[in-house]
Amino acid sequence: MKIQGAVIIEQGVTFAIVAVKQSVTNYTSRIISTRQQLQYFFPNMPIILMSLDSNGTPHYYGRRDIVEFLKTVRLDQIPWKEFHIY
Repeated sequence: MKIQGAVIIEQGVTFAIVAVKQSVTNYTSRIISTRQQLQYFFPNMPIILMSLDSNGTPHYYGRRDIVEFLKTVRLDQIPWKEFHIY
């Protein structure tokens, strides 16, 4: 399976951001289960899920302080890469 994501270190905090479909972020239970599944691939770091709405506006789900930080960052500033997870 391939995912688009990034591992970022900001102000001494290392976290992962993963792009998901809006259908994942529409439901709290899906957010929780997706983050739990991703924890294996991004151990010991907060995981932020990002989905785009129909206007292409990003929405972030996860630790509040990181979400607030990401709201100030343009999508093209995030060092996205493709991860292969199994």
